Amino acid sequence: MGLALLLLGCGKMGGAMARGWLASGAVDRVLVVDPHQPTDPALVGDARLSWVPDVAGVGDLGGLDAIVLAVKPQMMEGALAALAPKIAGAPLILSIAAGKTIAYFEKHLGAALPIVRSMPNLPAAIGRGVTVCVATDKVSATQRALATQLLTACGAVEWVTEEKQIDAVTALSGGGPAYVFALIEAMTEAGIAVGLPADVAGRLARVTIAGAGELVHQSDLPAATLRENVCSPGGTTIEAIKVLMGPDGWQPIVTRAIAAATRRAGELGA
Repeated sequence: MGLALLLLGCGKMGGAMARGWLASGAVDRVLVVDPHQPTDPALVGDARLSWVPDVAGVGDLGGLDAIVLAVKPQMMEGALAALAPKIAGAPLILSIAAGKTIAYFEKHLGAALPIVRSMPNLPAAIGRGVTVCVATDKVSATQRALATQLLTACGAVEWVTEEKQIDAVTALSGGGPAYVFALIEAMTEAGIAVGLPADVAGRLARVTIAGAGELVHQSDLPAATLRENVCSPGGTTIEAIKVLMGPDGWQPIVTRAIAAATRRAGELGA
């Protein structure tokens, strides 16, 4: 028997999840609550998906396996206030809203409900992300497996044991795509500085990062081994690596950057 889900918010991330659920064939019913009717060809016309513009239009919520909260954090409180009286039974509450703590959801929905807080990153919107989760003790093993199944629609899934670790996750994988984009910018500028045309330097940097990412994605080798495989002794790449991995190179900078982002995540979640 397939799953019955309510999806609160169907933007880039919510829409990506819905596409994955329907494509998997494991879902019988998805009720989407969003001010804008879905226009994605993969969703429109699928009899398993229905849509209402707001929570006021939601009817009986009995029989749901999970409620997935994918609205913007600033819209969450109003949505939960309208949703809470309609929840029946103990469906899994799965949040992908940045910065909203388990205590926040317990306050607005009740502490008796099984709640999973998760932190996806931007590539999850194209099914190539990683989402990290933490669960309350009300979440059963079956519901934990369900959360993993639902989030796998957007890429890899990892679990942590303590909610405070989500701050570090936010800094590392949540913000990680921005760090990679910044690297592309830096490589582009460096290419221009050594004589390449700007458009060529930009394309080379983008394609190189994309290709290296796909290589590490497909490989079982550690990143350090892949790096070593590119570096010939006495060659050109090793000269650059000596600079990048020197005392004033990447590692201390990246460590400080992620520590700063972790601190800020803790401040915003307080």
